[in-house]
Amino acid sequence: MDTGSDTATRREDFGTLGDGTAVHRWTLERDGTRVRVLTYGAIVQSVEVPDRQGARSGVALGLPDLASYRMYTGPYFGALVGRYANRIGGAAFELDGRTHRVTRNEGRNHVHGGARGFDKRVWDARQTADGVELSLVSADGEEGFPGRLELSVSYALDEGGALRIAYRATTDAPTVLNLTNHTYWNLAGADSGSALGQRLRIAAGRITPADAESLPTGEFLPVDGTRFDFREPQPVAKGYDHNFVLDEGVAGPAAELYDEASGRVLTVTTTEPGLQLYTADHFDGRPFGPCAGIALETQHFPDSPNRPEFPSTVLRPGQEYVSTTVYGFSVR
Repeated sequence: MDTGSDTATRREDFGTLGDGTAVHRWTLERDGTRVRVLTYGAIVQSVEVPDRQGARSGVALGLPDLASYRMYTGPYFGALVGRYANRIGGAAFELDGRTHRVTRNEGRNHVHGGARGFDKRVWDARQTADGVELSLVSADGEEGFPGRLELSVSYALDEGGALRIAYRATTDAPTVLNLTNHTYWNLAGADSGSALGQRLRIAAGRITPADAESLPTGEFLPVDGTRFDFREPQPVAKGYDHNFVLDEGVAGPAAELYDEASGRVLTVTTTEPGLQLYTADHFDGRPFGPCAGIALETQHFPDSPNRPEFPSTVLRPGQEYVSTTVYGFSVR
C-alpha cells in the first residue's frame, strides 16, 4: 500500500482471462471514501462512503468476480463505455465526406462501443499520486471507427473523498469519440433493492426527446411542466432513459442525488454538455432487480455524429480529447 500521498492505493489480482491475460483490482482510499477499480473494462467495481451515522457501505452496483462481469455484459456495470457512449443511429455516420459503418449491436443501431467496446478490454495501469491511471490503444478500424486512438483515464480521490474521473485521448485520423462511466448509484446501499424515491436534481432546462429506438428526434424540449423537470429535487420514478441538456454557466453541480434514510448525498460535476438519466427498469433480478440503481452518465448527446445541431464529438489529429467528471459525497 502506498502511503506517500493522501490517497492510500493498493493493487491485487482479480482473475485471468481465457487467453492468460491477468486482471487486477486497484483500491483507493481517502477521507472515508473507498473505491475499487478493475483493469478489465476500467470498471468501477465499488464505491463505499459513510452514512450520516458514519457507517460505510457500498453505493455503486458491482459484481463479485471476473466471471460475473464476463457474464453480465449488457448492463455495463461501472464500466468505461466507448468509443461512442450511447447510440449512433443506423450504425453509421459521415465524416469529411466518407461514410463509416460501425458495429450494429442494438437492432439496426450502434450502442456503447459495439460488440467489444472499451468495457471488455483489459487496460494497462500505473499508480499515480492520488489514484490510478489506466491506458489503452484502440486500433484504426476497431468496431468500424476510423483512426488509431490513444487514450487514458485516471481515477483519483480528491480532498474530502470525491472521486474524480479524467479522460484524455488523441487520434491519428479524424474520428468521433464520446466516453462515459456507467456506474449505477443507490445511496441507500448497493444491496438495498430499488433506488426509486431517492431525490434527484438536474441543472437542465431541456432534454433531447427520443423516438422508439431511443434515438434523438433532433428537437430540444423544455422540461417545464413535464416529468423531466428536475431543476428542483424530485423523487426518482421509473421510466427514464433520456439525455438532459445541462444548463451552461450554472454554478454548482450538474446533478445531485439524495437518500433521506441514510443522509447520503451524491453530487455530479462535469465538463460534458449532457447527462443521461437511466433508471434500469428492465433489470430482471440477474443479478439485480428493476431500478436497483440510477445511472447518471455524463457525456455528449446520443447520435451526435448524425446531428450537426448537437455539440460536435469529432476529434482530429493534433487535438486532445479532455473530459472530467467529479462525484462528490457528503451527508445531511
